[in-house]
Amino acid sequence: MRDMADGDIAQLLAIMAKLRDPNGGCPWDLQQDFSTIAPYTIEEAYEVADAIDRGDLPALKDELGDLLLQVVFHAQMAQEQGAFAFPDVVAAICGKMVRRHPHVFGDMDVADAETQTRHWEDIKKAERQAAGEQDASALAGISRGLPEWQRAVKLQTRAAKVGFDWPGPEPVIAKLHEEIEEVRAEFAHGDVAANHERLEDEIGDLLFVAANLARHAKVDVGAAMRRANLKFERRFRAMEVLADSDGVELSALSLEQQDAYWDRVKLMEGAESSA
Repeated sequence: MRDMADGDIAQLLAIMAKLRDPNGGCPWDLQQDFSTIAPYTIEEAYEVADAIDRGDLPALKDELGDLLLQVVFHAQMAQEQGAFAFPDVVAAICGKMVRRHPHVFGDMDVADAETQTRHWEDIKKAERQAAGEQDASALAGISRGLPEWQRAVKLQTRAAKVGFDWPGPEPVIAKLHEEIEEVRAEFAHGDVAANHERLEDEIGDLLFVAANLARHAKVDVGAAMRRANLKFERRFRAMEVLADSDGVELSALSLEQQDAYWDRVKLMEGAESSA
């Protein structure tokens, strides 16, 4: 076999085929199927997004390789079943890109990216109809395999295309306050366990409206949540460092004392940003 690092896609396909070879392949790889590999595929996509968020291009190179491996893995399993192979995957996406960009590969003109996006959705709808899909809803074709926050935004965006949308962020904010009060009312019943289904329903409504607010602000919900998670992790770790430097265990402190450390971290961050 040629140099493992020669950058040839044929090399990667050969490696994957060898891993899945019943005669001398890897036991773990041989045990896998589409359903067991799917979670890794999703995880690798998030790893790509994380590298991009961190601006780490060397990591992005590695993570894109890991994601590519997932595509090759699925294609190899499909080939073993006689369904399709990697070249068919490439041909399918090439055809789709040409078909969905008639303004680049054909004679259609588009004024801007927003117009192109509308054409893209129209083409997708035509493709679904050509494939025999009977669902004529404006919400047709939205995958149920998406993260729910992403699916929420797609549902809202599709509904907005037929005019079912708030005119701006202010009524969305008002609705957000309304949903918070409904959650508060459910908690007021006292028995959280007995009221679990209602709480789940009302908190779901709250999160759905929060996603809608992000859409109106043209903020990606996933990016916003990643940013919030990173901020919380950074500050919490800094709290632990401060507590350790004071010779105390964070877990041994009261919530009020822990909050004091949190406030110290925020003040330190503010001082650093203004320096």
